Amino acid sequence: MKKPSKPSPKNPSRAPKAAGKPLRTPIHNRQPGEIRLIGGQWKRIKLKVADRPGLRPTPDRVRETLFNWLGQDLGGLRCVDAFAGTGALGFEAASRGAAEVLLVEQDGTLVTQLQRVLAQLQALELPEPLSQKLHIQRGEGVSALRSLAPASYHVIFLDPPFDGDLYEGALAAASRALAENGSIYLEAPKAWTDEALEPLGLVVRRHLKAGAVHAHVLHKATGSAEALGA
Repeated sequence: MKKPSKPSPKNPSRAPKAAGKPLRTPIHNRQPGEIRLIGGQWKRIKLKVADRPGLRPTPDRVRETLFNWLGQDLGGLRCVDAFAGTGALGFEAASRGAAEVLLVEQDGTLVTQLQRVLAQLQALELPEPLSQKLHIQRGEGVSALRSLAPASYHVIFLDPPFDGDLYEGALAAASRALAENGSIYLEAPKAWTDEALEPLGLVVRRHLKAGAVHAHVLHKATGSAEALGA
């Protein structure tokens, strides 16, 4: 009878797990190298994405729920994706008719890829030039948010690096830039509560947990009930 082979160090999937190091739950599952738009005029279009460490495109099912919360039609709304990464959120908003979408990204490789995606979409037959409503800016997300005029954007997407300390600064700047009846989408490794958001003048209106991701829709504390039609 042939003896079972020992795990090979060249095959990490068969090697024994290190003691005291539990496996981490994957944050996102996706097809490497691409994202798929799930709604609007570009529904089902696949867009190439750069392979960068720590890049976490918001998964399809979370985006679907998010745009159920925000509304399928974003016509007339101004949106900013402050930590754009793959641009999944910003391009999805543009696909759903947003009047203006600003994509901000600090990584030069990702900015180049965003520009390629923009060129890909511009090649489609569109009723108006896409460059008039979709803008890509290289820069740091919090700084970009702080430069926006007060109450000037209706939807602000915040998906900063999970291992950074950008959340409070980004939320404070986004709260200032948010229109009265607007919404902030926040993606984070933990749930944010009304108590934690109170100093920033925000409240949680929607929340879901998907794997290790907590997705929130936040509104201004004053007038948030009117924004939901309550």
